[in-house]
Amino acid sequence: MEGLIIALGWVGVFAPVALGAVGSAIGCSVAGQAACGAMLDVESGYGKFVGLSAMPSSQVIYGIVIMFTLSAIGVTDASAPGLFGIGLLTGIALMYSAIYQGQAVAAAINASKNKPEVFGLSIAPAAIVEGFAVFAFVFALVMGQGIVA
Repeated sequence: MEGLIIALGWVGVFAPVALGAVGSAIGCSVAGQAACGAMLDVESGYGKFVGLSAMPSSQVIYGIVIMFTLSAIGVTDASAPGLFGIGLLTGIALMYSAIYQGQAVAAAINASKNKPEVFGLSIAPAAIVEGFAVFAFVFALVMGQGIVA
């Protein structure tokens, strides 16, 4: 039983980066596909579409920082349940925020290819979704400090 508890603790340590990477890959793919489609319809301004499609990649960066922070605590019988809970739940939040941010970016690209003057305003929903990823990031860092090894 002790081995299972320790294993779950390690799952919690690595979950934020793994799930953040999955979400970022999906989100960047969705946004990138929209960028490719938009390039067929416009004569210029490709760079802003391609640059914007990378926006969901930030969640994997948050996951990496959380992984290093949680791994510094050390996985013991006492710390494993907290590491598992914080890491897994934060990883799920990062994954979903990256996926939905990719969809918001795709919508922004589609809107601004037809009406370029709304580009800045159209990325606001994607920025709001990013805010939720930051909330999860801060949650993990703050709650992780309360775990005693």
